[in-house]
Amino acid sequence: MSVLDRFLRYVRVDTRADERATTCPSTPGQLVLLNMLVSELQALGLDDASVDENGYVMATVPPTVDHDVPVVGFIAHVDTSPEMSGAGVRPIVHERWDGRDIVLPDDPSAVLRAADFPDLASQVGHDIVTASGTTLLGADDKAGVAAIMAAATRLMADRSIPHGPIRIGFTPDEEIGRGADRFDVARFGARCAYTLDGGNCGELEYESFSADAMRVTFLGFNTHPGYAKGRMVNAIKAAARFIDRFPADRLSPETTDGYDGYVHPYQLDASVDRTSVRVLIRDFQTAALAEKEKLVADLANEIAAETGTRVELEVQQSYRNMREVLDLHPAIVDRARDAIRRAGLTPIEKPIRGGTDGSRLSFMGLPTPNLFAGEHNFHSRLEWTSRQDLEKATDVIVELARIWAEPS
Repeated sequence: MSVLDRFLRYVRVDTRADERATTCPSTPGQLVLLNMLVSELQALGLDDASVDENGYVMATVPPTVDHDVPVVGFIAHVDTSPEMSGAGVRPIVHERWDGRDIVLPDDPSAVLRAADFPDLASQVGHDIVTASGTTLLGADDKAGVAAIMAAATRLMADRSIPHGPIRIGFTPDEEIGRGADRFDVARFGARCAYTLDGGNCGELEYESFSADAMRVTFLGFNTHPGYAKGRMVNAIKAAARFIDRFPADRLSPETTDGYDGYVHPYQLDASVDRTSVRVLIRDFQTAALAEKEKLVADLANEIAAETGTRVELEVQQSYRNMREVLDLHPAIVDRARDAIRRAGLTPIEKPIRGGTDGSRLSFMGLPTPNLFAGEHNFHSRLEWTSRQDLEKATDVIVELARIWAEPS
């Protein structure tokens, strides 16, 4: 089965995550795919392939060399974003794409245009894979899943390829920030790992945002609006004033890129008596998170004083910049660069304006940079990948397996 065939098979399983759920995985469809992957791994001859009670799949490709080689892992997540439907995905392969607009048939208003997407424009002649227009495709991260499975297939079929023990991991619920929550690093038993969860061919990511989340809660007083004069204190209005007071020309997702951080109010739970605002805090420098959190706290206290409300503040740590760990292990990134070059590509190194499972895993004792998997337009019905990108991601995994078996 080719990597494209695997990908087309996996995206048809609805694995949309649900942040409201308390189970792990958060949705039953994820277990359907995870159990499918265990069966496929066992069929390849990976006898220890299993899924644990939380939905984490682990397996080992046995070594082909008899000298000591570090155990290296490859990880991808099976869930898809809760922001867009993943039910009834109908993948379409546009063979040898000629550069013309790709109109998605189930919704003709959904159109992929080369003029709008430079990454797409560079792939004329490739076999482009899209969904049909009403769902996401699921390349994030089933492209990574398919590439890892294809690489495992190649390594098991060709035992002349020199490599050490290769650990494979598939995780649930990355899209809702829980992908590393129950990952058993000791059981995985690898010196390092690579997530396959990125975009353009050649991308190598080893630095991410450091991230916190704040909950700012304004406490008012509710009473019958017909008799509220001098008594009602409207927490909704206080929260609205708070949000409106955020800087308009800086420190927002809409006004930042590169290494800029931001503060981002993104969720509101509102009533007159009590209104909570969830705020994302992001920066590549962990120390700078405290500065941004102070800005938010000072603003909240200022608004509370103006409106007669009370305010409660809560800060939750989300993840930290993986570079803080990976800089201590330069060989892990260096070998990824070499593997990308051996696959005939030029490494593209850029910061992740977000986080991956690797951000958390790196601080849990498993240094884990991120590699491309050919994912484009994440979380969107205009999501796409290409057969050629999937094949190159597979090649890089195989080359990394070789490189880790070579003398340092």
